[in-house]
Parts: sequence; C-alpha cells; structure tokens
Amino acid sequence: MLPPRTERSDSAATPHEPLTTVAPEPPRRERLVSLDVFRGLTVAGMLLVNDPGSWDAIYPPLEHAPWHGWTPTDLIFPFFLFIVGITTQLSLNARRAQGADDSAITRQVLKRGALIFLFGLALNWFPFFQWGDVPGIAAPSFADRLVYRVEHLRIMGVLQRIGLAYIIAAMISIRTTLRQQIVMLATMLYGYWFLMTLVPVPPHGMVGQLVLSEPGATLDAWLDRVLLTPNHLWVGGDGLRDPEGLFSTIPAAGTALLGNFAGRWIGMKERSIHERLAALFAAGALAMMGGLMWNWSFPINKSLWTSSYALFCAGMACVALATVIWLVDVQKWGAWAKPFLPFGLNPMLAFVGSGLVARTIYSIMRVQYDGKSVSPVEAIYQTFVKIGLAPRNASLLFALCFVAVFYAGLRFAQKRNFIFKV
Repeated sequence: MLPPRTERSDSAATPHEPLTTVAPEPPRRERLVSLDVFRGLTVAGMLLVNDPGSWDAIYPPLEHAPWHGWTPTDLIFPFFLFIVGITTQLSLNARRAQGADDSAITRQVLKRGALIFLFGLALNWFPFFQWGDVPGIAAPSFADRLVYRVEHLRIMGVLQRIGLAYIIAAMISIRTTLRQQIVMLATMLYGYWFLMTLVPVPPHGMVGQLVLSEPGATLDAWLDRVLLTPNHLWVGGDGLRDPEGLFSTIPAAGTALLGNFAGRWIGMKERSIHERLAALFAAGALAMMGGLMWNWSFPINKSLWTSSYALFCAGMACVALATVIWLVDVQKWGAWAKPFLPFGLNPMLAFVGSGLVARTIYSIMRVQYDGKSVSPVEAIYQTFVKIGLAPRNASLLFALCFVAVFYAGLRFAQKRNFIFKV
C-alpha cells in the first residue's frame, strides 16, 4: 500500500577513487511532506470517529450517514484510498526510474496487497476465540470458542478492501496505457451503476432506484450473501450485507485509480508546482460537480460505494490535498501540520494498533464501576459525565484522549525512525 521509504545520502566518492569504480546512484523519489501530512490528517480523523466514549452519544458530523448522503466521516476512507493511489503511482515512477522491470513490480504489488488483506483478516479474527457467551452452547469449551470464531469470522473489512483496491489499481497502472486506464475507470464506475440499478436482484426482482433504498435488497448485498455467506459478513448488517463487500470493492478501486491519475500529475516535475496545483484544484472541482450531478440518478452512498460517491470523494480529496500542498510546500506554513506527521508516516501501525487496542478495551477487558462489570471505555466515559460533561462532550473527550495516546506512541516511533511497512 505504501511506497518504500528511502533515506537520502550526501556521501560521495573521494577524489582519489577512479571514476570507473563509482556506481551511478539510482534516482531517489523526492519526499512530499504535504502528502504525509494529508495522510496523517486522514488517519487521525479515522481514530477520532472510530473510538468514541459512547456510540449512543456522538455529534452528527462524527457519524456515518445512515444510508444515502454523506458526512465528513464518510470522506475518511475514500481519502485514504485516494492517497493509496497517489503513493502507488509515485512508487511506480521511482521503481521504473531505478530500472525495475514490470514483472518485479507486479510481484511486489501482489505480495503487499495480500499482506494487507491478511492483516485485516487477522484483525477481524482477534482475539482468535469467542469471548463471552457462545450462542447455542451452555458451557462452551475452549475448542468450541475457537470453532465458533472461525465459523463466524468476517472475511472482508477496511484493510481487506484497501489491499484489493490497491492490487486492482496498481495492476491497471502497471499493465495499461493512460488511455486504457481512463477507459477502464469509466467501465468500472458506469458498469457498477448499470449493474446495481438494472439487474433484477433475487428474490425481490427490483430494479432502479427503488432497490437502492433497501440495504439488504441490493445486488452487492445479494452477492455478499452468496459468495461470502451470511455468517462471514459484518455483524452489524444482520447477515444481509457487508459495507466492505466484494462487489462494491470495484468502484472503491476506482477511487484508488483516480488517485493514481493525481499521482501521475504530481510526479510531472517538468511542470511548475503552481501548474500542478491549478490542475489539481480544477480536476477536483470537476469531479465533485460530476459526483453531485450523478447523485440525482445514483445516490451518494458510502455503504454501497456508489459511483457518484467514488467520484465526489475523489474530487474532495483532490481539492483537500492541493490545499495542503499549497500551505505546506508552497507557503511553508508547516507548523500546524507537525502533529499529523507521526500518523502519516506510520498509518499501518496506527490502524492495526488502534484496532487491537479498541477491541481489547471495548469488548474484552472488564473493570468494576459502581458495582457493575463494565468496559474501561464505559467507566471512563461515565466518569466524564459525572464530573459535569454533556454525554456528547464526554464521548468526544474520550475519542480525543484516544487519539492523543496514539499520537504519543507514533511520535515515539517517529523519533526512532521506526516505520511499520508492509
């Protein structure tokens, strides 16, 4: 997902060494601090919305839209996929400049994408056995808990979607020309639209916008149930669908491919930074308008990852990134951005680490509070409420504390040049 990081070297051969013995230094990819900042903003935002003190007390902008429509929270995942596309293209440019052939690059892409997918699967599996009650078994053994966990393991998820979208977008970028990539992007987005609205979905037989209003009746939901089976879907979907399902990963890969296009333009060093920024702003504005117009016939919907959502969010990401580049790289106003760098440099560590910690403190650990056994999260949240905070403020304060703790850990890793790479 993330391109390999290289350290710059200022060393050179001494004047006494024969010139014929000095190997030419391969081209190095110039690091865009603004891209790390933008990625850091996205990752920090992800931690903030994923870890409230109470899921029943959240400010609306920090929640996903119930179905059609969008909130700022719905921008986080597509923003990250857009960044994945940018870094993939910049990494591809650098690898080719260093003389790597496409077969070697392809092997690296497939390996990296598979590892990202497996990390997501392991995160879903954690703690690897069923904690608490096992439905249907009064006194479950440890073996019963292990078997139940495997039989109800969610196959898809955020990292799994990132891994698959990364592979699809990278393979298209490696193996096709720019014109072919544009055709494939149009095919992915328009094809998804046509199939989602024109194919009668068994057993309902509904088509058009009507079917899009029923979360369990859409084509992607039916395919999830057929291909993944209900026991292996997102638990919050009641076995009907998975918001990170297989079919909707196709337009999600389109989001990453749009990031590839942005990365191609950002990497054009023959263009001035002002030309590149102007193009990013213009392209982003056009994509946003296109997504909003498409919304009339194919509503913006994160759970379905509709084509209008993919286009609109990519446009928003393009404008947001151009703004960060202008502030950090052009105007040199970088002081505000420093807190986000640790998140941007170590996104995998932040995601996997926060996922493990959240599962532990929300679902596994128990403490005694007011005579009851509750999670540490509930105990802290209730303490905030008792000292006079409104429920939403108490919930938000817990989320901010969670982000601050991870900032401290990631800052520690940054100081020691530790980057968790896949």
